Amino acid sequence: MDIRLGNGFDVHRFGPGNHVTLCGVHVPHDRGLAGHSDADVAMHAITDAIYGALAEGDIGQHFPPTDPKWKDAESATFLEHAVALADRRRFRVANVDATIICEFPKIGPHVPAMQARLSEIMGLARDRISVKATTSEQLGFTGRGEGIAAMATAALVAN
Repeated sequence: MDIRLGNGFDVHRFGPGNHVTLCGVHVPHDRGLAGHSDADVAMHAITDAIYGALAEGDIGQHFPPTDPKWKDAESATFLEHAVALADRRRFRVANVDATIICEFPKIGPHVPAMQARLSEIMGLARDRISVKATTSEQLGFTGRGEGIAAMATAALVAN
């Protein structure tokens, strides 16, 4: 049996806005996240985890931030691409585990919607998608409220 694991990590700083997009869900907040696309830090980490499991580089190689075509793009486009690439390579995503690292906004109330959106995008059962959050105990850039980080692991199994 061919099983592959990949890890992803991403960071985005806060900028102007009235919400952050995490796992495809708009979470109300007094600031947004700055980035070339919609800055969905959690979805970017999951996408990179899938690319990593396939040894296919990272999101920036597939969707360069220097390309104006991807300006303000929904990160679902990137995740859909990674899942389709896995399928073309005869792998299926078995599960994903994502951790969002921030002091605020509070993530817990939005987790069911995040799982539902990721399930829709990836065609993966909700019970195979873990989304959780932690703080950094007021340490580092996330602790100072300067941005949000996310890390993810994806397991892929050969079809």
